[in-house]
Parts: sequence; C-alpha cells; structure tokens
Amino acid sequence: MAQLVRDLVTPLHPFFSPGRARLRLGVNTAHYDDAAAELEAFARPLWGLAPLGEDLDPWREGLANGTDPGHPEYWGDIADVDQRLVETAALGFALALAPDLLWDGLSGAQRDRVATWLSQALARSGVDNNWQFFPVLVSLGLRRVGVPFDEPSVEARLDRLESFALGRGWYSDGPTAQRDYYVPFAMHYYGLIYAGLSKNARAERFRARAGEFALDFRHWFAADGAAVPFGRSMTYRHAQAAFWGALAFAEVDALPWGETKGYLLRHLRWWDGRDVATRDGVLTIGYAYPQPLLAEQYNAPGSPYWAMKAFLPLALPDHHPFWTTPETPAPMPDGVVHQPEAGTAVIRSHEGRHVVVLSAAQHNTWARGGAAKYAKFAYSTVFGFSVPAGSHGLDQGAFDNTLALSDDGVHWRCCEVPESAGDLHLRWSPWDDVEIETWLIPGAADHLRVHRVASARRLFTAEAAFAVNRDTETARDSGAGYAWATSDQGLSRIEDVTESAWPTGVRREGEVVQPHPGTNVLVPRTILPTLRGEHDPGEFWLTGRVTGSPGR
Repeated sequence: MAQLVRDLVTPLHPFFSPGRARLRLGVNTAHYDDAAAELEAFARPLWGLAPLGEDLDPWREGLANGTDPGHPEYWGDIADVDQRLVETAALGFALALAPDLLWDGLSGAQRDRVATWLSQALARSGVDNNWQFFPVLVSLGLRRVGVPFDEPSVEARLDRLESFALGRGWYSDGPTAQRDYYVPFAMHYYGLIYAGLSKNARAERFRARAGEFALDFRHWFAADGAAVPFGRSMTYRHAQAAFWGALAFAEVDALPWGETKGYLLRHLRWWDGRDVATRDGVLTIGYAYPQPLLAEQYNAPGSPYWAMKAFLPLALPDHHPFWTTPETPAPMPDGVVHQPEAGTAVIRSHEGRHVVVLSAAQHNTWARGGAAKYAKFAYSTVFGFSVPAGSHGLDQGAFDNTLALSDDGVHWRCCEVPESAGDLHLRWSPWDDVEIETWLIPGAADHLRVHRVASARRLFTAEAAFAVNRDTETARDSGAGYAWATSDQGLSRIEDVTESAWPTGVRREGEVVQPHPGTNVLVPRTILPTLRGEHDPGEFWLTGRVTGSPGR
C-alpha cells in the first residue's frame, strides 16, 4: 500500500506551481474556478500522504504560500458553498495526522496565516450533507496544533450529521434520496476519523453505526474485489473501499481483521492494470478507463485523487492486527440480501463472482447523468452501467437495465425520479399522462422485472439487459421475446416470460443494440440485448427476466 501511494503521487511533482501551492494537471471544466481546482489537486493527495508520513516537504511549502493573501498563489477566501471548503477537510486531516511534517517547519507568521485561512471553514454554512464534516476535520487539525476554535459550532454540525442516520448503520447524504458511496467514503469515513482521534460518546456512536453498516456494505464487493459501480463520483475509484481502512483506524472490529483487510486489499488489486492514468501517470476522469461522459460538473483534473482515501491504514503501527492478521476471503454465501434503508437488494451469485444491486428508490437530478447513475433497475460488478451520449435513438441512450419509452420512436425517456411504493416497488412518470409501476423481483442469479404501464398516448418501449463488451463478443441472438449476447465478460440475456403471479405481459421483439462508444463504465464499446415493443394507448403489462452470468 505504501508503494502504491508513492506510485500515485510521484507523477504529480512536475505539475507543481513555482510556489508549490497549486497542482496544474490540465484544463479545468468544473463549475468552480481554476484556483479552487488547483487547490483540490494539491490537497487530495494528502489523504494518502499524511497516513504514509513522507514526501510532505512540497506540501508544507505550498500550505504556507496558498494561505498567504500576499502571495501570487493564494487560494482565495472561502465562500459559504465553495470547493475550497471541501478541500479544507484534507488539510485539517493532514495537520491532525502529521503536524510534525506540515506544521512544525512553519514560521510563526506562516502558522498564523494557515490558522486564519483554515478557520474560515468553521464560519461557512456549506451544503447540508456530508459537507458539514469538512469544518469538523478542520477542527481536528486545529486542535492538534493548539489553535483555538469555536467548539459549540462544531458540535452543532456533528449533531446535524448524526440526524441523517437511518438505522442499521445507514445514513442519507443530507435530506436527499441518495444512499450511495457517499455513505461509506464520506459520512462513515469522516465519522471514523473523528472517532479515531476522539474519546467521547459521539465517537462511540460513530463506531457503532460503522460496525452495523459493515455487515451490509460487504455484500457490495465481489470475490475478486470489484465494487458495484453505482451513483455519482465513480471517478474516485479506490475510495469505494476506503471504509474498510477507516474501520481499522477507528479500532472497529465489526468483522474479523482478516476479512476487513481482504475487502480493502482485493479492491486495490482489482484496480491493478486498469487504464486509469495518462502516460504521465496522472489519474484521469473515468472509471475503468478515461471516460469524459462519466464526469460530473464538479470534476476537475485533480478530483480523482479522492482515491487516496483508501490508504488510511498506513497511519496504523506495524503491530496493529490489521497488518499482522493474514488476509482472508469473504465468507458470504450466494443469495439475496435486502437493504431497505437504501431501497436496494443485493444479489450475489456464481460463488461471489457476480454482484448485482437492484435499486428502486434513489435518484439525483442535479448530477450530470443522474438518472443513469441512480435510477436504473440493476447495477453489476461484471457489466457495470452505462451513461447516455444523447437521447436521439437507442444507440445514444445506452439504456441498459432500464425501460426507455418514446412517443415518436426516436427520442427516448427513462426513469429519472422513482417514487418508492414498497420494497423494490416503484412508481414513475416519464410524461404527465403516462404512469408506470415497476416491481423488481430478485432471484438466485437473475431478476424479474414487471411493469404496469397506463398511457394516454401511443408508445414505443425498449427494455435492455446488461451491456456486454463487443470487442470480445463471441455470440449473439435475438427473436420474438428474447435477446442475448456473450463475450469474455459473460452472458447477458433478457426475455419475456409468463409468471402466474402477474398479468400476462405484452410479447416484445428482441434486438441487440450497439450503443455509442465510451458510454459503459467498464469497457469502451458494448452491445446491448434489448426487447422492443409498440403499444396503443391504454394499460398494458411488460414482464421480463434478466440474466447476467460472468465469464470464466
């Protein structure tokens, strides 16, 4: 792990500004200004470097200059909702873990400027979600270096953060429908840092919730270490498993240490060899390869370095049981686990080699591509998910694992804002005069989708299974009521079925669609088994079974 941190950080050094306060990694197309983007690239490597405890001289120099209003590389004042506020968390964290390397070498005047600049964070409102943790982490750093701060304001933020707890260890990311990786790599991660550096009743509550959450979150990882791609911020990559290291940092032994260690290390190994960096070694925007379509509007060139959150265990001593206990495989059997707090069910199959999350309650209309990232019916460790390149035709839409509808056969809509109507039961309306109910029924290695559609207009429908790598395609077929394709990834199949518990569905015609390149998060070129139908106004039912089997 230590070497991986070095391998990720060393390529950044040629991109330092002269005063070391900024890292200029490329053109910034995020919604925030260039100074904030260059601060982001400077700050995020500290999530790994501070636990490692080495190579921090350039960051100490940059910290002094970036917080100096008289320096040309000054980061700027912090506003209420500001990317600078986000990055103060990494700086506070680093001061808390490595004050000898970042603080002790500063002059008295430099320390005063650093403290003044960071203290702005405690007076800023921030967004009402995991952002409330950023001033908390700043307070941990200020406390470690002996700088006073307004403790009641920090306690109020912590109270608000705890109000987002949903039960069984789950949080919402603020008053939203999101139950994504911001639960483990933000809400729990920051809470566990607080717990590891504090001794009070709140710290114990953070530990207890994390212990409960671990029992659910472990199901999101396949036997090879792959995590289910789901939700926004997939470009943070390794951070998907950061929770496991944070458990160790806060001394939460909810699982045997060998099991906790295994989830993190297998995930880090899963990233080995994947095309996640430029020729210079700088991390790219994307997931398993550079993928601009995946970017959210808050992704600047330095954003992917939240991946460094995965290396928190490097702060632990060599004799800690996380290091001394041998890694062990995940012990979970295949089967279905319902997670009602998230509105999901997790299907493990093929001896844990394939994990599918069925989702029926989450949505995000703010993030670019939010419908694809949250409101599809199924997300897979083997086949990933796809984001749209447009809405003109099925090839642009890349509508894997959703039901797309059109009233002209050209422009398509899918589920964007599901309304939960029960366990894996949702309602949604792509037009005011079209109402849809969908039920998702998990099976041992597949799942059933049942849709009741009531429409005042004539509709075209297209429902697809998992997207398959077409560069290694081995076979495909389609016909009345079915479509399937196979590649080195495995088999993806969708078929109309008759189920005695449901009304007879409309028979559809199978087709294998070829989406635009760069839409799927795991492979750049795919094909997509799809069922298509044409429907007169009125009520009709669609009932299909979707199968995804990993290759050997």
